[in-house]
Amino acid sequence: MRSLTACLGLVCLLAVSPLSAQVIEYEAVDVVADHFDTGGERSLFLTMAAEEPQTVLPAALPAGPAYGPFRVLDGARAALVDVTDARSPALFAAMLRDHPGIAVIEMIDCPGTEDDLANLRLGRMIRERGIATHVPVGGSVRSGGVELFLAGARRSADPGAEFAVHSWMDDTGLEPGDYAATAPENRRYIDYYRQMGMSPIEAEAFYAMTNSVPFSSARWFGAGEMSLWVALGV
Repeated sequence: MRSLTACLGLVCLLAVSPLSAQVIEYEAVDVVADHFDTGGERSLFLTMAAEEPQTVLPAALPAGPAYGPFRVLDGARAALVDVTDARSPALFAAMLRDHPGIAVIEMIDCPGTEDDLANLRLGRMIRERGIATHVPVGGSVRSGGVELFLAGARRSADPGAEFAVHSWMDDTGLEPGDYAATAPENRRYIDYYRQMGMSPIEAEAFYAMTNSVPFSSARWFGAGEMSLWVALGV
């Protein structure tokens, strides 16, 4: 795990970002971000700098059945509160089998994933079941968690919700730009974004935005910017 503190704003990619004039401020994060073809780890764990305002998380979750990173809140809602891994698709399926009325996933604290390929399968399962995703006030969705937010059949995020993205790195130290744009390592994400409802241009632009910082850093933004990439609340 690497700890890093960044204080400079990000100059956004003029060709692909809808916020080309916006400067993004960074917060201190610990980053675990190894990406393998077999499904690598890509997560962001917050370690807020002392001088930064603290994220206010929602109230403690009510007790409920746990299915890996998911917690059942009531008959219609589950919360995502941890890193996903290779077991998460099966655990998600088990949760829906036991609680078939779940229609919304509250994304409380979503650091990312330990298995990118399983995470993309999980996102497709969320979309296929027509489940909505929602980030409440103080909710934090980072790294591979963003793919799961995009999976929502309806997506919403309250003011104060936060998102963070970064590029991946494989076990040889290569990042997305080291591969051809049409290589499977890159195409799997663009294809996924298209399956989540983006046009080809939108999918490529969003993927470029996520890769606008190296895997050892992070690009932070709020619900307002996310609403420029995908429709929220509909």
